[in-house]
Amino acid sequence: MNAEAVGVRQNLTVADFKVRRAVTTRWSDNDMYGHLNNAVYYQLFDAAINGWIIEQARIDPIATPALGVVVESSCRYFEQLQFPQALEVGIRVARLGRTSVTYDLGIFPAEMPERTAVAAQGRWVHVYVDRGTRRPVMIPADLRRLFESANG
Repeated sequence: MNAEAVGVRQNLTVADFKVRRAVTTRWSDNDMYGHLNNAVYYQLFDAAINGWIIEQARIDPIATPALGVVVESSCRYFEQLQFPQALEVGIRVARLGRTSVTYDLGIFPAEMPERTAVAAQGRWVHVYVDRGTRRPVMIPADLRRLFESANG
């Protein structure tokens, strides 16, 4: 399926993402139509964002006092992806606030030329909250620096 067929203009390419995370599809990711089930895209986004944060900021997600909780997410689909396929998830920070961060995300086949359009485009918003009270808190300084490094 192409973007024109569904009336959506695709505007992100591989080159738009400073951060890229390698992922692979699994047998169970395909649905009865022979392509990745839509819920899998959300799992890939979630794993890519949190893996990047944990590895780069060296955060223990079980013990950290400030948690990033998802308050909004979306995905637009442009090209079919399926098993078996090596993919990359691109991450860039679209907006960085006091207590929240908004990511633009892209999924594309691995090792694509820089001007290749993404196969799927996502948007994800984390609000940082206190682990105990679940009230919004300022984004911790180490995470803020990480997010600033991925500004789009």
